[in-house]
Amino acid sequence: MQVLKPLIAVGISVVVSLFVVNRGETVNQLGAPEKVLQGTITVSAASSLSDSFAEIAKVFHREYPKVKVRFNFGSSSSLVAQIKSGAPSDVIASADLLSIETLIKSGEVARTSYPKILAHNQMAIAVKPGNPLKIKTVSDLKKAKFLSLCGSTVPCGQYGATVLKLARLNLDESKITRAVDAKSALNAVSVGDADAAIVYLTDVLSAKKLVTLVKIPKAFNVEAVYGVALLGKSSNRDAAAAFIDYLLSVKGQRLLQSFGFIKI
Repeated sequence: MQVLKPLIAVGISVVVSLFVVNRGETVNQLGAPEKVLQGTITVSAASSLSDSFAEIAKVFHREYPKVKVRFNFGSSSSLVAQIKSGAPSDVIASADLLSIETLIKSGEVARTSYPKILAHNQMAIAVKPGNPLKIKTVSDLKKAKFLSLCGSTVPCGQYGATVLKLARLNLDESKITRAVDAKSALNAVSVGDADAAIVYLTDVLSAKKLVTLVKIPKAFNVEAVYGVALLGKSSNRDAAAAFIDYLLSVKGQRLLQSFGFIKI
């Protein structure tokens, strides 16, 4: 038995050394270095991910310095329409799972591996700084002259409508202004075009002093489930897959949580 000890130690030494590779390289199952990831990837992502993804891209680039990440932000439904129309993209990250299911049905995403759950979010109320109308809960939104919501066909608009339904608050459509995405809906409050908005909690937190946060009670709130997928027509599949893996890694999830997203 004593003869075997140094042999085991040497074996461990060899295995460990196989995993010491240059940044940006991947390793195969035997631990041998494969090709260095490089080139550009385009990530089509929901606008509510813009702040967190910008930060994640910086950290990702430090680990994969030869990969450039380019973003296309917008509402999830508009991103799906762009991709189905042939717009080049490698990754989609949507504010719902239905958008990715739509791309699976159209053949843009393989059902075998996707969608993967990226993060969870909640809805919140954004009001003007200082909350001049003293809005404290969903029912108080009747005080608002104008309420900003996302378009009825995009995820944040559908989530917002569910919040109003759960609170049994019916508002005349003339009091509602519609925005193309969550960032635009929030901006309507910060510039004074609306008194309040129902948007994602992460967007309200990112706006900081531009608006005041009013939390929505759990009984009336909605949990938004974000998804991510690799697109079948990706021109840089290895780098795109590495970005998705990073998003789902412990480091990526911690960064998302630092922006207010809920742990998956």
